[in-house]
Amino acid sequence: MTLQEIINDSRKIVFFGGAGVSTESGIPDFRSVDGLYNQHYKYPPEQIISHSFFIENPEEFFRFYRDRMIFENAKPNAAHLKLAEWEKKGILSAVVTQNIDGLHLKAGSRNVIELHGSVHRNYCTKCGKFYPLSAVTESEGVPRCECGGTIKPDVVLYEESLKDEDIENAVNEISSADTLIIGGTSLVVYPAAGLVRYFNGKHLVVINKSDINAGNAELVIKDSIGRVLGDLS
Repeated sequence: MTLQEIINDSRKIVFFGGAGVSTESGIPDFRSVDGLYNQHYKYPPEQIISHSFFIENPEEFFRFYRDRMIFENAKPNAAHLKLAEWEKKGILSAVVTQNIDGLHLKAGSRNVIELHGSVHRNYCTKCGKFYPLSAVTESEGVPRCECGGTIKPDVVLYEESLKDEDIENAVNEISSADTLIIGGTSLVVYPAAGLVRYFNGKHLVVINKSDINAGNAELVIKDSIGRVLGDLS
């Protein structure tokens, strides 16, 4: 079957996406040639965006975070827009994403499970008060709450666990879908990547620019996720 035929045959689609969905909006991923892991800083990126580094060296954390993790001007691409369109039509029930940029919500999707959090949510580690992204971008050094506490991005850092609620919601959506589309992810980041094993539906589709272990996928498309989804009705 073609991808369009699979979509036409689907009643409940779930999309599971990774960094490749956002790279087409100009946001670099972590593992490509131009990704964050291949840029040079005083500390390795994976160390900087760890929980212990955030606690021990917050000044350097926020310098890197503002410089390399926030892309306020990024706009949703054809993939984001198509998924939002499918949700409005009632054939897509959820987007499960590993991205923290908030572009799915910006595109109009409503049921978005952001496994790794979002740069648009920030909270005080002392009193719990929530702050918008501007609290980070419009401050210098370590952003502070009015109570004096540190404002932390609501993103999952290395050494931190995914939220139980997000895992449960993702499992429920994936396990009840008749079609799972995996897009823009190499499926190497765990525990998030492990969630796809809960899929027991009819159609498993993988869309990715680079080769991945697609397992028992019915259809594998090695191409741009935006181009592929943008061409569908």
